[in-house]
Order: sequence, then C-alpha cells, then structure tokens
Amino acid sequence: MRPSVSGRPRSPEFRLVVDALRGLWQDLFRDAFAYRPLPSAAVDGPLTRHLSGRPRAYAVWTPHALVVAGALVALLVGAVNTAVGGPSVLGGLLAAAPVLLTLVRPVGAFWLSLAATGVVNVLGSSRWGSWPWLPGSFVSHLLVLTIVAARTRPRTAAWMWALTGLYGVWTDGIFGWEHDGTDVGPMLVVSALVLLVVAVRQIRRQAQREVTAQRTATAAERSRRTLLEERTTIARELHDVVAHHMSVVAIQAEAAPYRVQNPPPELEKAFVTIRENAVAALTELRRVLGVVRAEDYEAPDAPQPTLADLDGLLANVRAAGPDVTRTVTGAVRELPQGVELSAYRIVQEALSNTLRHAPGADARVEIAYVLGGLGLRVVNDPPPAPHLVKASPGAGHGITGMRERVSMLNGEMTAGPTADGGYEVTVFLPVPAAVNEGEA
Repeated sequence: MRPSVSGRPRSPEFRLVVDALRGLWQDLFRDAFAYRPLPSAAVDGPLTRHLSGRPRAYAVWTPHALVVAGALVALLVGAVNTAVGGPSVLGGLLAAAPVLLTLVRPVGAFWLSLAATGVVNVLGSSRWGSWPWLPGSFVSHLLVLTIVAARTRPRTAAWMWALTGLYGVWTDGIFGWEHDGTDVGPMLVVSALVLLVVAVRQIRRQAQREVTAQRTATAAERSRRTLLEERTTIARELHDVVAHHMSVVAIQAEAAPYRVQNPPPELEKAFVTIRENAVAALTELRRVLGVVRAEDYEAPDAPQPTLADLDGLLANVRAAGPDVTRTVTGAVRELPQGVELSAYRIVQEALSNTLRHAPGADARVEIAYVLGGLGLRVVNDPPPAPHLVKASPGAGHGITGMRERVSMLNGEMTAGPTADGGYEVTVFLPVPAAVNEGEA
C-alpha cells in the first residue's frame, strides 16, 4: 500500500479515485484543444481496396465527408426545430460547429458542444418542448460523442458520457421547473448504446492489432529459429565432408616422408607440422560439432549423399505416385563434396515440397554442368483435379533451408509459381575454375 505525505497508508479506494481523476484530466482537460486532424482512410481499406484510379484517390477522404454530412444534418435539424430569432440560422450554426470541430480538435469539440447547448437554451426555444437538449443540439451532441469516441479511446468515451449525464441532471435540476419534459434520459440511453458500440469496435480493433503484432513477432522468431536449425543441420552434414579431407591430409602428410629417399630434415619437419595441424583441426571440428549436435542426434553410418545417388531419391518419389523425370546437360564431372551434398539436399527438399503442396503432380529435375558451376531446376506441374490427396501445409521452412545452402556456397536461387499453376525452383551453385581444372 502506497504511503501518503503524512506517513499514513492510502486506502485502495483513495488511490482508485485519484487514478480516475488523473485519467479525467489527461483525457478531457489537458491539451483539450490540441490540433489533431482527422486522418484519411487507408488506401487498402475494406472499401478503397475495391476501387481504382480517381475514385480510389477520393475515397480516402470518406471519413471527412461523413463528418461534414453529419454537420449538415445537425445544421438542418437545428435551423428547422429551434427558434432563435430570424430564420433560425444561429441555431443551425451552433449545432453544426461542434461537429465540424471534430475534424481538427476532437476533445475541444465535446466542450464546445456542451457550451453550444447552453447558448441555444438561453437564446432560443424548441418547437418540440425538449429540454435541455433542443433537437439540433441533441443530434449535434450525439454526433460529437460518436466521432470523438471513435477518435480516442474507450476511457474517454466513458468520461464524456458521465459528464454529459452530470450536465443534463444539473441543468434539469436548476432550470427544469420551467419546462414540462426532459430529454436527459433519452440522451443518456441513446448515447450509452452508441458509445458502447464504438467502444466494442475499438477494443476489437485493438485486439486485432495486438494479435497481428504478436503473430508477426512469433513468425519472425520462428523464422530465426528455423534458420538456426537449418544452419546446424548443414554443419552436421558437412562435418563428414570436411573431416574426410582433413583425414586425407593427415594420412598423406604422415606417409609422405617414407615416399622420398633420404628426405631433408626440413621436409620431414614440415610434414610433421602439417599432420599435427590436421589432427588438431579434426579435434576442434569434432568439439564444435558436439556443441551444435542435438541430444538425439546420431551420426550417419553411410557417407553423405551426392548427385550420383539421385536415382534412389527419384525412385522413392515415383513410388509415391507422381512421375519424375531427370535431364542432365553438359559434361558430367565430380564436383566438390560440399556442392554435391547441397545440390542433392536442394533437389530432395524441392521434391518433398512437391509431394506436400501439389500431391499427384508430375515433376522435372534438370541438372546442368556448366563451366562456372552447377545449375539446378526443379519444376512441378499443377496438382491434378480433383485432388485425391489433400495438400499438406507443412512447416513452410523448405525454401528457407534451400536458400541457406545456396547462400553458404555464394550461389543464386529463385523460387516461385509458374504461369500454369505449378512451382519452380532454380539454383546456380558456382564452382571455382581452379577446382574444376584440378579435378579434371
């Protein structure tokens, strides 16, 4: 419990009243006449999204047009039903002014509406005998409450309704004896219903914005986690490739001195250093892999797959139903194992996406051996209709994994739907010319 200045603790009721009064001051008194222009409608709103060209450009001003239309209605009602002298223009203007003020100073419009109601009561009289809100003031104040509530927050709407009730009860208590009837009750009932609808709509829109923001944050976190998982998977798979090369270096460095007759001491020392560095690199590699390895991860018994193993992959896909063809162009040659492994996994993931998202659709795998590297293209037809097997939504991370593999090799990748309703994945994995010449 929060202590007071005198040292005595303040009761929860006292703090509740203080917080309520502080909210009243913030909502309706502080900067009450601050300039807050009414924003235009969204270009992609539920109405404007169906328009195009000039109508769409004008449609963004729909909120302003509605406020002006409401002001005209209040002007007509005030001019026709309020006798202020002359043609009753003053009564109409006093009814329309607060509504128009909501366009730029919403909270100030509420206070102007109350003041205009009092002025009309002093200067004019109603042909319908209503009190304290004459017909024009009644329509004007309802419009002001609605617009201001829509532009602020539900707490402000509650304060405006309470002050409206206090104004009506106070006015009717002091001057009501001069009039036969009162419209305080109708004003409070109608305004309460209107403000309730507006408040519920605002709360719903706020909840939707919060849900959207939460979904966006969750999706970003999920994408980040997926990317880390893909990188970890790639690191595990490339471990065998790198370990194999380092093992070969270590073995050749150890055997090299025995292949040379009477090698000089400097050469023997160099080979010993090479072997020690290779063994140290292998040890460090295993240690790092142990950090990123999951608890349930088991090292594969078979070597990592390459493009030479695609026949078995395509046979498994054909067993699921679709027809998969393979086309190879260029001079087939052995590529670095990292490129071979990534190319195999990319084709595997692309065909898996075909089975998930386009069940029953045929696919084509095109492999091109070019001078600068390796080109891959996996295309699937649109799923046949009617669908015998429903598409599986999947986790939606296949493209992420493929892009990560391509990025790791400084390659390029495009993925997207085709003109006939299918899907296409195109990848280019560069291979340095020195590697190609060395392997040739």
